[in-house]
Amino acid sequence: MRRITGMPLNSSSSEFGTVLTSWWAEINESSQWQDGIFYSLCAAYALVSSVALIQLIRIELRVPEYGWTTQKVFHLMNFIVNGVRAVVFGFHMQVFLLHPKVLTLVVLDLPGLLFFSTYTLLVLFWAEIYHQARSLPTDKLRIFYISVNGIIYFIQVCIWVYLWIDDSSAAEFIGKIFIAVVSFIAALGFLLYGGRLFFMLRRFPIESKGRRKKLHEVGSVTAICFTCFLIRCFVVVLSAFDKDASLDVMDHPVLNLIYYMLVEILPSALVLYILRKLPPKRISAQYHPIR
Repeated sequence: MRRITGMPLNSSSSEFGTVLTSWWAEINESSQWQDGIFYSLCAAYALVSSVALIQLIRIELRVPEYGWTTQKVFHLMNFIVNGVRAVVFGFHMQVFLLHPKVLTLVVLDLPGLLFFSTYTLLVLFWAEIYHQARSLPTDKLRIFYISVNGIIYFIQVCIWVYLWIDDSSAAEFIGKIFIAVVSFIAALGFLLYGGRLFFMLRRFPIESKGRRKKLHEVGSVTAICFTCFLIRCFVVVLSAFDKDASLDVMDHPVLNLIYYMLVEILPSALVLYILRKLPPKRISAQYHPIR
């Protein structure tokens, strides 16, 4: 038989890998690509921030007599978090060149902590509903929420101060691991109370009003938030061990685009859409702010 010869498969794969690596490096080193991607992130965050502000104004016009409910605070914090991110990426050239480097870490990490505080408000709200339904005390839940957030911010500030004094790789590593732990705690919170509330609602009679809609809402928000915080945890841990996966530098624009789209922009947009329903004009004494 006649032998058929051709290019070896491993040679073709090697060439493809070389081309891909070259393309990735070209994008990362291109100032045009960097500006385009970071300005795109700026625009995306500004859009989400505007949606949160519009929804806050609509709720305030609908129920002005109820003051600052959990629902209003949630949308206000969404507006602030996404607005700050928009400003950060809008001035990315100045942000990534701040000196000392700890200032760049503060500007990039602080909105992430605010994002944690914003979305764990939903965990607090669900925990209150679950405890009320089980006739369990709820008076300590808000104190616990405030205490946990206070401890997290205090530890993070201590890490920043230490980095200001001694900009060591070990301290930066600890800071990243801390952010990963915080993200993992948030993911567990959504899994614990989102899951509990979801299965509690499933036991309601089928004819219960709004049961199907509330099940979909709780299940969807739980899945979205659990996933985004888990992805954040994984990527931050990876960046702590691999400098090529670092998000605190300007020459990794594609990685930044993928990361922030998956862990903040898309989750925020989806949750705001799911929780878009306005409260009724006439509200009973049993009205809960977030619907």
